[in-house]
Amino acid sequence: MDTGHGTRGEEVSHGGLANLAWRTSAQCAQTSCVEVADLPDGSGMAVRDSKQPAGPVLMFTAQEWAVFVASVKAGEFG
Repeated sequence: MDTGHGTRGEEVSHGGLANLAWRTSAQCAQTSCVEVADLPDGSGMAVRDSKQPAGPVLMFTAQEWAVFVASVKAGEFG
């Protein structure tokens, strides 16, 4: 049974994700963005393609997300 929760950047189905509050960056163009949502239990983030909201969702732990955000802020993805 799919609970809708994945780990370590794992792709999951939308089973338990219907009520998440998805958001995009204010810098986002209308059609080419990713959307993120906090998981309700505070354990991490969900990420999806804004062009395919019913498509795959990637799940990241809170620690994985913090490392990613710090890397972006440090300019590691140039």
